[in-house]
Amino acid sequence: MRHVMLLGARLVLGGYLAVHGAQKLFGAFGGHGLDKTAEGFEKIGLTPGRQMATVAGATEFGGGLLTATGIAHPLGPLAIMGVMTVAATTHRENGPLASNRGFELPLTNLAVAAALATTDAGRIRLGPSLPKTLTMLVVVGGGAAAAISLAKLLSPPQQASAEPSQPATEQHAPAEPVGAE
Repeated sequence: MRHVMLLGARLVLGGYLAVHGAQKLFGAFGGHGLDKTAEGFEKIGLTPGRQMATVAGATEFGGGLLTATGIAHPLGPLAIMGVMTVAATTHRENGPLASNRGFELPLTNLAVAAALATTDAGRIRLGPSLPKTLTMLVVVGGGAAAAISLAKLLSPPQQASAEPSQPATEQHAPAEPVGAE
């Protein structure tokens, strides 16, 4: 029964995230596509919008497929955790409820992905899990990258210096005409 429940959780989370990524990237399933998603990202401060939308869509799509299939477990849930951390943080000012465009859904997805990442994928999967040593390296590296990204995202924007920058002046010898020797 445990393996069937893990499969169900992987299929629901992974399936929805893969569809969500396809909406961003390709405009599939009634999505807006990359250009409109990039515009929306720009409006909420995720810049440059096109690159951020591409990374978010690809991470959701790829992480969703890896999670649903169980291939290279726990890479899929870890990818989902990363993108949902950014999504939850981005919506934090709207409060916790989805009805107010808050962080309810990204936080829920993050929690399910974390639960899946900390257990094995179960027997019903399409491919092997990662070896434990490689998994630990991925978790530590991904955690460090997520911490750095979150710190940058949560830090207040740096203000430009009040002093105007002085152009550097260099002394150059006059150029000789071409062909002069």
